[in-house]
Amino acid sequence: MQDIPAVMIIFGGSGDLAHRKLYPALFNLYEQGLLHAHFAVIATARRPWSHAFLQEQVADAIHEVNPEVDEEHLTAFASHFYYQSHDVTKVDHYVTLKNLAAKLDQKYHAQGNHVFYMAMAPRFFGTIATHINDQRLTSTGFNRIVVEKPFGRSLETAEELNRQITACFEESQIFRIDHYLGKEMIQNILPLRFANPLMRQAWNHEQIANIQVTLAERLGVEARGGYYETAGALRDMVQNHIFQIVTLLAMPEPTDPSANAVHQAKQTLLASLQLPTPEQVSQHFIRGQYAASDRTFAYRNEPNVAPDSTTETYVAGQIKFTAGPLAEVPIYFRTGKALKEKMSRVDVVFKPVKSFYGEATANYLTIEFDPKNCLTLSLNGKQIKGPGLRQEQFTYALSDYETSIVPDGYERLLHDVFVNNSVNFTHWAELKRYWEFIDAIESAWQAENATGEPAIAQYPPYHYGPHSSRKIFATTDMKWIYG
Repeated sequence: MQDIPAVMIIFGGSGDLAHRKLYPALFNLYEQGLLHAHFAVIATARRPWSHAFLQEQVADAIHEVNPEVDEEHLTAFASHFYYQSHDVTKVDHYVTLKNLAAKLDQKYHAQGNHVFYMAMAPRFFGTIATHINDQRLTSTGFNRIVVEKPFGRSLETAEELNRQITACFEESQIFRIDHYLGKEMIQNILPLRFANPLMRQAWNHEQIANIQVTLAERLGVEARGGYYETAGALRDMVQNHIFQIVTLLAMPEPTDPSANAVHQAKQTLLASLQLPTPEQVSQHFIRGQYAASDRTFAYRNEPNVAPDSTTETYVAGQIKFTAGPLAEVPIYFRTGKALKEKMSRVDVVFKPVKSFYGEATANYLTIEFDPKNCLTLSLNGKQIKGPGLRQEQFTYALSDYETSIVPDGYERLLHDVFVNNSVNFTHWAELKRYWEFIDAIESAWQAENATGEPAIAQYPPYHYGPHSSRKIFATTDMKWIYG
């Protein structure tokens, strides 16, 4: 598709997400011709900006990521941007916004197509959706809404937000975005599993012992202590990023690559998701907070964090399904802040085999998607000198050129919004199951907190997290592949 006609309305258009991600992504789509003569963008926020000032901000955002940009192209691109000062809680502001959208629709021949993007604080999502509905901001062409995470902070709040959005939009028009699903190696999981006979035949509960998912961050909460107190690692990372990855790793093969088929396969898997009991939470889940170092505050001493906070900056746990190719295979995960390094990876651990060499070391496949894009397969080979075996690692990594042309996740996902491909977005039925799992853990932790003696491990910063994270494994001889 080329030159898709549309008016895009970005709520939170003066914010960091719009500046760092959305505007550069839209410019790349403009350069590719997906958007060109018949699109307009309305950025809304409370700041008293003008159209001209917004266009300067858009140009600055592009220069920051592409200093050698064609200035003529950039000027033409920025001219499609308009600013509307807007308080999302005031109904009359939506009337003004509706009138501007109608004017731009006529000017750019956008055929009544509207894309709404919620790029602001989640507490306003429901308010915006309600007023889009009651002020009839949708138009005569296609209408799509993009919702950033977090989508609620519990099943109850997610259901309420979903009710507010579906009052105006059908499920097929809702794009619940998770930028992890735009990452190169995450999008490679399904081709890796289903397009390679070697992996296709081995990717099952008879061959795989366990899978380990690690999403580690070097930074602490920094200035986000106030937000983090309302979220924690479980809600902030597991409910979305980790579950998205786990679902791709464990789902059955779709009948075809369409969005409907992929989501149906995911939902078939998630119907068999085991929700942990309080006893299983105690046995298979660990929460922790980073302690102080000679360079950093402890989490409880960070700005806007309660000194007796029980909010976790680290969580490790286990996910299991009763059906699908990995039925009953434990999928272990961990994520946290102030860890040794920024690292996002999956380690697929295959069951060891016995041969005339004895019991060989287990093979494992590592899929790394941050900071590198690479696959590493660990196999057993002979010792160069002397008898016995040694582990050898074979790595496939993107070349420097390939890395340079990998689109940013937001560019990929915005492209999919405009062409109406929801395969890399989250369906409500999937999100609901994720929240049911998260709520089961949160409920057990809240009961533990009420005793006055919650088990929250304090871990030294810039290491691999609490030593107690090993207790989540099924046997004492198991360990994390990474670290």
